Amino acid sequence: MTESEIEITAELVHALLKEQHPDLAGLTIREVAGGWGNQMWRLGDELAVRMPRTEGAPDLLRKECRWLPVLAPRLPLPVPNPVRIGEPSARFPRPWTIMTWVPGEPLDCTSISRGDHAADALAGFLRALHVEAPAEAPASLDRGAHPKNCTDGFENFLQAIAPGGFAADVRAVRAVWDDAVAAPEWEGPPVWLHGDLHPANVVVSDGTLAGVIDFDAMFAGDPAWDLAAAWVLLPAGAASRFFEVYAHADEATVRRARGLAALKSLFLILMGQNGERGLPGGKPTWGPAGRAVLDRVLTSSVRWTSPA
Repeated sequence: MTESEIEITAELVHALLKEQHPDLAGLTIREVAGGWGNQMWRLGDELAVRMPRTEGAPDLLRKECRWLPVLAPRLPLPVPNPVRIGEPSARFPRPWTIMTWVPGEPLDCTSISRGDHAADALAGFLRALHVEAPAEAPASLDRGAHPKNCTDGFENFLQAIAPGGFAADVRAVRAVWDDAVAAPEWEGPPVWLHGDLHPANVVVSDGTLAGVIDFDAMFAGDPAWDLAAAWVLLPAGAASRFFEVYAHADEATVRRARGLAALKSLFLILMGQNGERGLPGGKPTWGPAGRAVLDRVLTSSVRWTSPA
C-alpha cells in the first residue's frame, strides 16, 4: 500500500497513540469533518490529532511545529499549539501531531452576528501577529506576491467560475483587481502572516471571532495578504472599523488587500462549485461564503489611517 493509499481510520489513530503516546490512548477519538492537507481527529475535549494525507503536508506540519510555539504566546485569540509530535513508523510513514483544540464552529458553517466585536478581535489579533519576522522565517511559494504578479491566477479563477456563479458585474470585479495591481508595493520589512485567512480557517462562538486555526501556510511578507480578511471574514460594514482599530495600514496596503480579497472570493466560489459538482477538493460550503465576500468587496467603503 503506497502512502497516498493509506486509509486513516480511528483504529489507526488509536494504534499510533498506543504505540507512541500511550498516556493519551484512552481518550475518545472522533473524526472532524473538513481539512485539506490533513485529516483531523478530536482527541478528548482539549486535543486534536492531525494526520497528513498529501505529499506536501508533512513539511507544512513541521513548519507549524517550529513556529507556532514562538507566535502563540503573544496572540490574543486561541490558536492550535503542538503538544506532541508523532514519528513516522511502519503503521504510518509520515510525521503527525497532537495539537490543542480550538473550540468554536468554522465560519463557513455559521456567521458572525457581533460585527464590531469581531472587527476589534481580528484587528487586535493581526496587530499582534504582524511584527517583523526574523531572517529565518519561512517564505511562501504560492502566496505573498504583489497582486500584479498574481494576475494570471485572478483571470484563471474568473474564467473557471461557471456562468451564474456570482451576480456581480465582472467589470466591477476587474476594476477592484486593477486598482490593487496599480497600488505601490509593500516597502516595509516582511512581517509574520497567517497567510490563509478564509472562513474555514477561523472559528466563531457567541456570534464573534473565537479562534484562528490552520497555520500551515504561515510565512513572512506583505501584510495585505492577511488584511484581506477584513472583507473575507467580517460581515458587511465591519471593514472600516477593522482598519481603524488595526491603524497600521496605509492607502496602498488597503488597495492591495481589497484586491486580494476579491481574488480569494473567486477561489472560494470556484471551490464551492467544485463541491456542488462532486469534484475532488470541492468545498460546498465555500461557494456561498465566497459570494458574500465578493459582495462586501464591491460595496464597502474603507477609511485608512497612516502607519504610526
